[in-house]
Amino acid sequence: MRLLLKEHSALEIKRLDVTESDSVDQENDWFVSIPSKPLHFLRDSRGKEVYPYAINRKDEETYALHADYYVGIDWLIEGEKFIHVEPKINKVVNDAFKELLDLDEDDQSTISVKEDKVEKEVGEIGSDSTPNLREVDFLKMLLEVYSGQVEEKYLKDIVTIYWDENRIPIEQHQDQLTPFLIVQFLQLLKKIVRKGLKKSYYKVQENLNGRVKGKILIGQQLKQNVFKNRLTSTICEYQVFGIDSVENRFLKKVLRFVSSYVDNHPMLFNSNQQEVKNLISYCRPAFELVGEDVEIHQLKHLKANPFFKEYKEAIKIGQYILKRFAYNITHTTEQKVETPPFWIDMPRLFELYVYHQLLKANPEHRGDLHYQFSTYGNALDLLITYDEQPIVVDMKYKLHYKHGHIHQDIRQVSGYARLKKVRDKCKVTDDSNINCLIIYPKVDNADLVDYSLENIGELLKVDEDKENQYSVTPYYKVFKLGIALPMIE
Repeated sequence: MRLLLKEHSALEIKRLDVTESDSVDQENDWFVSIPSKPLHFLRDSRGKEVYPYAINRKDEETYALHADYYVGIDWLIEGEKFIHVEPKINKVVNDAFKELLDLDEDDQSTISVKEDKVEKEVGEIGSDSTPNLREVDFLKMLLEVYSGQVEEKYLKDIVTIYWDENRIPIEQHQDQLTPFLIVQFLQLLKKIVRKGLKKSYYKVQENLNGRVKGKILIGQQLKQNVFKNRLTSTICEYQVFGIDSVENRFLKKVLRFVSSYVDNHPMLFNSNQQEVKNLISYCRPAFELVGEDVEIHQLKHLKANPFFKEYKEAIKIGQYILKRFAYNITHTTEQKVETPPFWIDMPRLFELYVYHQLLKANPEHRGDLHYQFSTYGNALDLLITYDEQPIVVDMKYKLHYKHGHIHQDIRQVSGYARLKKVRDKCKVTDDSNINCLIIYPKVDNADLVDYSLENIGELLKVDEDKENQYSVTPYYKVFKLGIALPMIE
């Protein structure tokens, strides 16, 4: 049985509902088997343990499941019930986050009314048709992130897959993992093809006529030539320098699986269908002279080449894809599939998406954009050291609607701005304060469309005559900007 949640929303499970829909038999009453916490935890970009969703027992007859900011599928009760979290932003929470940012702590009555209203509205959301839920096109975000200049080291571990756990049966249209892996693989493959396939020495076995090359394979020579009176033929093994290597054969094999899957299930890629097909068309010609005969165990002995650093990650993702289809291409056409439990780190993807947009809009200022700037065990999401207006940026995909949590986050980013290492990096020598900026997803009417540093500087400029519309009212030199994410209509 599937329990469907959306990001930033809740689902109540009542014992009465369970017994009515399943069985009144105590042994089959899975309500009593609900654990106190999720089966798996993950680690965020700072190494902190986080759970993809929360399980709260409200009373003896009710559990509440709260989806947070991870997208994926996992067992709630192994072998019986599973959780499926979809990438949908709650407009109610989105609007509340913006409003609560500007409320002062002294205005407790207004804060309480707003929080209660939001909590009630969030609890009422339970259907896909509600206008308050908008589905995020995370494949479009991933396509953009991988097409840019984001360093390879930041692109790892966006998805966590539990291959050793029992598979979860789902319908093909519910599959989020395979399209995600395919987009990752194709973007890495595009980078490899653009650079040129790696050439290396690889062994070739051939039955030569009237000549010898390399090493004679005695056993095969006896069976295939000597015992059959083919005295002028010799089976030899020799090395060749070219592109028909084990790595390239493996990548071509995965590309064939990917192409079959995209042809059979184009609707799973939504508005990204044509872009994905263009990637396949771009990559396929480069592998015309490469074979597909490869054994998976041969990949264990490969050595990484720092010039072709994309190969390591592409082979890793390729192995995930083949394992996903049980190494059988006919499985790419099935309508009912089994998926391993997995979680996609949406906050990490959101950070990378914003970082990519900034890199794309400011190619000449790449050196002024310091992603995951580390200091004293802390890691800032982004530090901008451009011109005389440095900015400490906190990217918040996880939107709180509790006033205390929101302002705790603001105090944290404000604290980063006072670190000596940050001030030294920004070359601040006087007592002036560094600007702090919170970037968050906004469903309607984005504040930040032009990502150039010049435009951001203008938006954060403070005029003595009037208050900046993007400032967080209770704080000095703390600002907020909402950005638009790709949405599925």
